[in-house]
Amino acid sequence: MSATVLTHPAPSSAPAPAPAEGRISLRANLRHIGALVRRNVMQIKQDPESMFDALLMPIVFTLLFVYVFGGALEGSQSAYVNYMVPGLMAMMGMNIAMAVGTGINSDFKTGVMDRFRTMPIARSSVLIAKMVVEVGRALIATIILLTMGFILGLHATTGVFGLLAAVALSTVFGASLMWIFILLGLVAKTPQSVQGLAMIVVMPLQFGSSIFTKPTTMPGWLQSFTEVNPLSNLADASRNLINGGPVAHSVWMTLAWAAGITLITAPLAVARFRKKT
Repeated sequence: MSATVLTHPAPSSAPAPAPAEGRISLRANLRHIGALVRRNVMQIKQDPESMFDALLMPIVFTLLFVYVFGGALEGSQSAYVNYMVPGLMAMMGMNIAMAVGTGINSDFKTGVMDRFRTMPIARSSVLIAKMVVEVGRALIATIILLTMGFILGLHATTGVFGLLAAVALSTVFGASLMWIFILLGLVAKTPQSVQGLAMIVVMPLQFGSSIFTKPTTMPGWLQSFTEVNPLSNLADASRNLINGGPVAHSVWMTLAWAAGITLITAPLAVARFRKKT
């Protein structure tokens, strides 16, 4: 009777595949997000110049628009501060959000995402960590903007509650815009093309709004665009929350825009990100 020979398969040197995202617990996911947030913060610490836009842009824009255009648009710099600074909060959030798309695109070019692909982490944690850090940068920019505004004569007639509500509203809307720029960063080929395409979107929205001047001074066709511009709703809401005035319509419109943008672009961005990784 012949003996039966048992053979064992040779061990494979290939790494084991990372567990599916659905198997990762919420606690582990939060831990991954925290680790990635620390990684992104350390990058900023190693490259302090990356904070220049959040630190200097609010100062430059406030001084530029108040002292160059204030007298012409509102008759005096002090009156223009109270009009422009709350509206400028909308622009700060959009400009900071642009950095998310550039950062995502750069991570793919430098091979960082190849390393993340081999790690047992949820794909969404990479995007969420990016957004958390950028929300922090946006809050820093907003604090500097308001500080400059108070130095130049801004008056928060509604008190601290109205001021905090305006900051919270601009933060929520800015976070929703980040999904647009994340999607743009995943689609564009280079960081430079991300910036170029983003400016095509950003410039008409910023200057075709009520951020810098009252829409009543604009041509009729531009007033129609301004009325549906989400930045106008945010600027009007922030302005009325700080200076006083009716806020219900502009606040609800801003929240509706934020929810709509997130519901449409977030799934597209996550799907594109999973496809690329």
